[in-house]
Amino acid sequence: MKSSATGTNRRYWSERQVLPAQLPKNGSVSHYFLGLMFPALIHTSTHLKGGIFGVPRFHKRESQFSIRTPWKFSFQPAYVDMYSLSRRRKILSQEKGFRYRNMASQNMEKLESNVAIIDYAQDVPLSTSYEVAMEALSSLIRQKKRGDQKGIGGKYGKLDRMRIYLKILDLEEHMAGLKIIHVAGTKGKGSTCTFCEAMLRESGFRTGLFTSPHLIDVRERFRINGVDISEDKFLLYFWNCWNRLKERETEDLPMPPLFQFLTVLAFKIFVCEQVDVSIIEVGLGGRNDSTNVIEEPVVCGITSLGMDHTEALGNTIGQIASHKAGIFKHQIPAFTVPQVSEAMDVLQENAQELTVPLKVVEPLDSNELNGLKLSLSGDHQLSNAGLAVSLCKCWLQRTGNWEKLFQNDNKEANLPEAFLRGLSKAHIAGRAQIIPDLSSTSSSCISSEVAETSGDLIFYLDGAHSPESMEVCAEWFSSAVKENNLSPSLVSFSSHDIESINKVPGNGYMQHEKFNIQEINKISKKILLFNCMDVRDPQILLPRLVSTCASSGTFFSKAIFVPSISTYNKVTSGTSVVPSDISSKDLHWQFSLQRLWEKIVHGIDTDSLLEKSTKMDGAETLPHRQFLYEDASNCSPTDGYLACSAVIPSLPLTIKWLRHCVRENPSLRLQVLVTGSLHLVGDVLKLIRR
Repeated sequence: MKSSATGTNRRYWSERQVLPAQLPKNGSVSHYFLGLMFPALIHTSTHLKGGIFGVPRFHKRESQFSIRTPWKFSFQPAYVDMYSLSRRRKILSQEKGFRYRNMASQNMEKLESNVAIIDYAQDVPLSTSYEVAMEALSSLIRQKKRGDQKGIGGKYGKLDRMRIYLKILDLEEHMAGLKIIHVAGTKGKGSTCTFCEAMLRESGFRTGLFTSPHLIDVRERFRINGVDISEDKFLLYFWNCWNRLKERETEDLPMPPLFQFLTVLAFKIFVCEQVDVSIIEVGLGGRNDSTNVIEEPVVCGITSLGMDHTEALGNTIGQIASHKAGIFKHQIPAFTVPQVSEAMDVLQENAQELTVPLKVVEPLDSNELNGLKLSLSGDHQLSNAGLAVSLCKCWLQRTGNWEKLFQNDNKEANLPEAFLRGLSKAHIAGRAQIIPDLSSTSSSCISSEVAETSGDLIFYLDGAHSPESMEVCAEWFSSAVKENNLSPSLVSFSSHDIESINKVPGNGYMQHEKFNIQEINKISKKILLFNCMDVRDPQILLPRLVSTCASSGTFFSKAIFVPSISTYNKVTSGTSVVPSDISSKDLHWQFSLQRLWEKIVHGIDTDSLLEKSTKMDGAETLPHRQFLYEDASNCSPTDGYLACSAVIPSLPLTIKWLRHCVRENPSLRLQVLVTGSLHLVGDVLKLIRR
């Protein structure tokens, strides 16, 4: 029997069609779980080699610089029925660690080219099984909160354990073929990786990008050709890795903790997806990070260094630099940006020991962009972009692609056209991101590009959580609000931010030119929406934020402190239920942040004024109606009255209240800076996009 796996006449077939009536009643449902978790295969003469379950691309990549020959598979959602789901839930409740009975990974390896599974219309939402995967991932979290130093046991060290995991998954021999760009640093490593991915994708390569953390959904960590991996592909690779590692679990070799699992999962995805280049962001530090199982990167990069994660990396910038330099490999080129002398000395010492050619890259000159604008906002992104350009040039040269790609480019040009396109299209959520809340706009009419008004409620999102990044965040926010207030009808924001309205390609900036005199007369108030993890030091973060903003003439009218929805010990998805019960919410931390804020604003302690229960009565959950309009000069802490700040026990309640305020007063423009925690930023994104 033959089938066509290419072109528009692609046909799906099966040697044996399985119908719902044929489902077994004896509990042996492994084949049906296979149908649930793994998409349909198309017959092909290609056999799988090396134990890797190859799943190809949705579209054959059109590039003359292909490093691999694409495998000819295709997949569609497989049939799922309620009987199968109920059996799966029963098994989950009976077997430890979410083990799926008889669904060992050898089932995948036995799938040869003469096997096919027919694809049916899927009657049950995929999110059902996706949430089960999230529960499984949550079980891998060993730390109940950040900063816990609890080990996982076993006789192996972290990197030795990682090598064993790679061997179990048959990934060892494929690592070098991933052509990795490995990036560490304190600030900007996610942005640098994102720039690298966009430039190489625009150059015609199939890219894989692994970053952390995610903001809304764990699939954000794995991008193929600039797009988050789909749910069905994620489930395919997730359960394959899960079951193979679970089968080999012992007291000496436990299941990997969350980040280690996600790291090997990234390698699995990129190998199976046959990417041409893998851009890997270090999770924490470098020397002992799970990603440092990479032995043969093509090139390494170190972004700007600062004081962060001191509980794990040390209390000096030199100690932190030593951890970051741990990703250097013998004679592999490396690049970094200008650093403070103590950090640079350590980087250079480590480079010399390994005969690493280390080059320092200056920030990109904006004149090199030929009139284009970096898609990621903030002057600090010029440093990240400069590093990314050097990493990509080196990668192209060392893989033998530079001359092939750019031999016809203008030799006078500093940057190839593909690089310029990538720098102007790269996108990363939650970093210097502006999102007008269109659900609260005073205009109910939205054009094909943007709302008629600039938006009464505008969120400025930045997950800054270190002193250095907080300063950068403050500089960006001050510049952004001034630009928007001077030209309120020229609000620029990413097309990703309004994808719920329409899909807009391009470099991420949109403008509408209609000048509305009513916009100029709006009352603009700057609001801080803040939370940070208790391992951070708000006594450094908040004063740095306030002083940097003040030096640019930017002052907050009010500050709101609110707990995040996300928790450190649970992995959720974009469709996870948002908890609504706030009756038992512990607000000790938020009240301590408020006390610090009032001390910064007024210069006096307000501890005695804020000695209240951490459980708020319903009447106290929201500020009174005049809170936003009161001038800070009327705030009298000595009289027990605080008009400068508030604690609200629920983030959904906070967003709802802000929306109500601007709807009630169309002349009000609230510019809300959300910062202090990537968890908080992710939660806000999740709420305003629903």
